[in-house]
Amino acid sequence: MLFSRPSDAGTTMDHGTGGAVGASGSRDTTGTTGTTGTAASSSSSGTDRLRAIELLGSVRYGRLAMSMRALPFLAVARHLVIEDRVVLRMHRGLGFHESCDGSVVAYGADNFNTPAPGGTQDLWSVQFTGPVEIMDPGPGQRERFGTGPAEVNGEHFDPVYLRLDPHLAHMHTLAFDASPSGRTRSVT
Repeated sequence: MLFSRPSDAGTTMDHGTGGAVGASGSRDTTGTTGTTGTAASSSSSGTDRLRAIELLGSVRYGRLAMSMRALPFLAVARHLVIEDRVVLRMHRGLGFHESCDGSVVAYGADNFNTPAPGGTQDLWSVQFTGPVEIMDPGPGQRERFGTGPAEVNGEHFDPVYLRLDPHLAHMHTLAFDASPSGRTRSVT
């Protein structure tokens, strides 16, 4: 079953250093992800927003949706959740960052390429929408991104960083029913 839950933008995120389990199954203790809390909201939409942020922190890459020359465009980016924003790292040589700076964009990630064996783990995707601007992160934040690729399309990787202020968050889940009543029975 597919659920789409837009989340309340009126919450804040408080990220600790407890870490989250990433796509490789290892625990990330660098502080790139962590526990989240709400400002004063216990609504399900606030909870969904916090869960969306938590899920985003469990994977390293996502897709940035933007407009280039009035046409929709997708680009891959590395991300971190820092304070209440999503910080993206991209290759400067492609020029995507210039199209994004000062614009409203969408950024999404999912676990579709890492489901549990046998299809028993729920699949999810998250999307955040808001304004983005070019930024210059400090050395500590750059280290948290880890090593970048050596090359992008044959060019030496030259990182550029964007800060997304998520005003809207959406979370979609695909739940798999493991009960016998949810399975097909053969009839003879």
